[in-house]
Amino acid sequence: MSTGGSTRAASRTSAGQAPAPRSAAPSRAAGLVVALVVLVAIASLSIAVGARSIPLGTVVDALFHRDGSDSSYVVWSIRVPRTLIGIAVGASLGVAGALMQALTRNPLADPGLLGINAGAATAAALSVGVLGVTDLRAFVWFAFLGAAIAGFVLYVIAGRGGSSPVRLALAGTAVSAALTGLTQAMTLLDTQTLDQMRFWTVGSLERADGGTLVRVLPFLVAGVLLALFLARPLNALALGDEAGKSLGAHLGRTRGLTLLAVTLLAGAATAAVGPLVFVGLAVPHMVRAITGPDQRWVLPYCALLAPALLLLADVLGRVIAKEEIDVGVVTALLGAPLFIALVRRTKAARS
Repeated sequence: MSTGGSTRAASRTSAGQAPAPRSAAPSRAAGLVVALVVLVAIASLSIAVGARSIPLGTVVDALFHRDGSDSSYVVWSIRVPRTLIGIAVGASLGVAGALMQALTRNPLADPGLLGINAGAATAAALSVGVLGVTDLRAFVWFAFLGAAIAGFVLYVIAGRGGSSPVRLALAGTAVSAALTGLTQAMTLLDTQTLDQMRFWTVGSLERADGGTLVRVLPFLVAGVLLALFLARPLNALALGDEAGKSLGAHLGRTRGLTLLAVTLLAGAATAAVGPLVFVGLAVPHMVRAITGPDQRWVLPYCALLAPALLLLADVLGRVIAKEEIDVGVVTALLGAPLFIALVRRTKAARS
């Protein structure tokens, strides 16, 4: 009996899983249900509240009885697509942030660290300044292509799969700095490019529509599924390269696939709505305070709580001022104090 128990424990360890207390999984599962309820509640608020005042009863009626009225048009053509895009983009950024922090073993990492956002911005600026692209539908494809190229360049510079978290982070910083400089040069030298880019670079859900969601959704779904597949090997790599190898994790393959997942998630999300700060940085911190470091729980929690934060910021941007404030501005205003509070709480817990 003792030998069988030892064998089972060893098999769990070899898979990169630390045995958890029996009460941990049910409590985490219950917390996941609560996070889903929070997301549904905020999504409902996003549909019900907007710059145009519509009575709640009218909104509910429009949801279940679609007709040709102005209220029905606002709900179905503006608010519902905007909310769905917010959910998809928020989940992608939250999962991408968790992957980045696990990949680099850096709690301050976010999707922008790898230069993915900078690659999307550079390609978008080139499409406007060189090719004269003005259609958002084409703009999205160029931005995603730029993000993918930036990810590939980083993969080549850092070495196959990224030879180490430090080298990966340094290479990402270099790629991001170079691309950001190129983008700024193009926007300063071409006023048309500046006019097209200045709204997108802030980050906004307002100008994205259902067509935008359809274009980027396959990439977002593929990225999330790949991230969930990588949860176990990332848990093993969190113990260090040597320990990860001894637990059966393939370092190069895991880092390469994680980089691919981040590129799919952050690239498509940035292409759809522009770069959004703090969502992928602060939410994984908040989640780890609830779940601990186990990526099998961190990733699903991030996929629910990150879009909840993004939609809440979007709702606040619609109602706190006479003119609508882009969600990128609000996430920065909300994320900065939240992140500072999390850092202070972590420091206090360690002291």
